[in-house]
Amino acid sequence: MPAQFLTWYQGLTEGLVGSLVLFVLGAFLLIKGGDWFVDGAVGIAKRFRLPEIVIGATVVSIGTTLPEVMVSVTAAVHSHGAIAFGSAIGSIICNTALIAALTVAIRPSSINRKNLMIPVLFFFLSASVYAMAAYIFGRFDRWLGIVLLLLFGLYMALIIYKGLRHARQEQPEENNEPPANPFFKDVILLVVSAALIAVGADMLESSSVSLANLAGIPAEVVAVTIVALCTSLPELVTAGTALTKGHGALSLGNVIGANIFNLVLVSGAAVTISPFAVPEGSQLLGYNASLLLEIPLMLGVMALLTLPALIRGKLSRWQGVTLLCIYAAFVALQVLIALHIV
Repeated sequence: MPAQFLTWYQGLTEGLVGSLVLFVLGAFLLIKGGDWFVDGAVGIAKRFRLPEIVIGATVVSIGTTLPEVMVSVTAAVHSHGAIAFGSAIGSIICNTALIAALTVAIRPSSINRKNLMIPVLFFFLSASVYAMAAYIFGRFDRWLGIVLLLLFGLYMALIIYKGLRHARQEQPEENNEPPANPFFKDVILLVVSAALIAVGADMLESSSVSLANLAGIPAEVVAVTIVALCTSLPELVTAGTALTKGHGALSLGNVIGANIFNLVLVSGAAVTISPFAVPEGSQLLGYNASLLLEIPLMLGVMALLTLPALIRGKLSRWQGVTLLCIYAAFVALQVLIALHIV
């Protein structure tokens, strides 16, 4: 029976309609699984009376990044480095130039420069290590993955320490409210959601490769645009919710945190499990688009979003509008690359 199902599943991914169905279903399972994972994890964390600020900085941020983690790891294991690369880098570009940009363009806000400093420094430190490996060695070896995961551990330790210190300073009243769900329900929710994310990631990865092959375009183009957007939907929902409640700065913090996780956790896990070379299937003006366009754009949009905010202590509408224009140009350029026009 398992062999028959595997044959049926592989046959489904070989056709256009089947690939599209699996793509949509995989994206749905990723989003729903990520949502349930956060609910279950937050329920368990609250049961052990962890401060909300620590839960938000760790459990929620990791939960919203799980789709990218699973897609990238699954792709790396299946030797589809272009999907692993495109999912992580594309998600950072999407988070910054689309999700955060929408928030800033619609409702600019002031920011706490002190709180923003450490995440921004961590992102550019990690990005520098990542870019060094790409431009100097032309591949992402296991040592890079280990370094990125160590940076992830250091970052998590710092934000947990800051969160606990902040919670002690605030001295909140003891919360004696009973947990919303029984413990076993939260555990079941966590297990089921993890399974949904794993299955959804496999469906999304397989269908992405199939769609790219059927359309005759590089898999990296599909990953850096469509897959990245699908896996960034949890961040988009979080940003939209924060925006409607008037918490623009909170939305920015979530996006920057997700970008750090995409670089140190998503890429770190994928490269550690299965190293791969810098994708070369996508060409721009005869040069490798990964090196000429995607990595520089990742660094550029983050600099445009964060550096003026650190200097001036606030986000301006011009930043959001400029980033949205950059993202529109990026997507248009990817379409031209897919059509082999540039």
